[in-house]
Amino acid sequence: MSIEVNHVSKIYGKQVALNDVSFKIKSPEVVGFLGPNGAGKSTMMKILTTYLEPDSGEVVVSGFSAKQNQYKIKQRVGYLSEQNPLYFEMYVREYLSFVAKTHKIKANRIENVIDITGLTPEAHKKIEQLSKGYKQRVGLAAALLHDPDVLILDEPTTGLDPNQLLEVRRLIKNLGKHKTVFLSTHIMQEVEAMCDRVIIIDKGKIVADKHLADLKKGQSQVIVVEFDYRVEDAFLLKLPNVKAVKNTFGFVYEITFSTDVDMRPSVFDFANSNQLKILQLNQKNNNLETLFRDLTS
Repeated sequence: MSIEVNHVSKIYGKQVALNDVSFKIKSPEVVGFLGPNGAGKSTMMKILTTYLEPDSGEVVVSGFSAKQNQYKIKQRVGYLSEQNPLYFEMYVREYLSFVAKTHKIKANRIENVIDITGLTPEAHKKIEQLSKGYKQRVGLAAALLHDPDVLILDEPTTGLDPNQLLEVRRLIKNLGKHKTVFLSTHIMQEVEAMCDRVIIIDKGKIVADKHLADLKKGQSQVIVVEFDYRVEDAFLLKLPNVKAVKNTFGFVYEITFSTDVDMRPSVFDFANSNQLKILQLNQKNNNLETLFRDLTS
């Protein structure tokens, strides 16, 4: 296992930040760590990086115990905090060279990481001149310089515009093909786009730990379709595997199916055979969002 957390607890005064938390993560795997504000996400991440020590329990990262081998773990973990602390007055290459020296890394590794993170067009600029998306890339590059086994990313896509978000998402997903990536986020779409598995924490306790594929099995599927004129609900109920039909507004309908097979082709064929024109056809998947809301409300 790449990460093993066994019965970890952490208390700040009277506040219980973590309460007997246990989970294991293999490599390679991208795991989303979800929870409302104050649930214990950042505390758990700081413990995994050995920045904090738990009050009880055991943490093992890349085979090393956090109690006895903090330095070994730091050599094998790359960490991007939510604030992404950077020296804005430094140039990109200058900053990465500074970080590389702290790890005693050869200079050629800097260019390799610049290429991996897509920083080449901006590498000659000062960090203060970069967009939020490229600043996130600089933070990721710094976390990757020592080629860690484990990447711990705290809210890595916060504040990014849609284009930046797609680029950083693609980068993280590619990194997850070869490394363990443990990331926290509030954005459900990010988890579904990047992660193999989700762990949900609430009030310091793990309330769910599921692979996304398992989460989707046996769940209802909602198709949103808009026709060019109003259709009777009874007409749409003739579709296979239909559980419910709801006219949300105008000529837009939400059709709920009792299957995880994509039913959009069936809806399209149904409309075509009945001389209906489709103006929009989308799959609406609220499984993860619904689970999160149910478990943390």
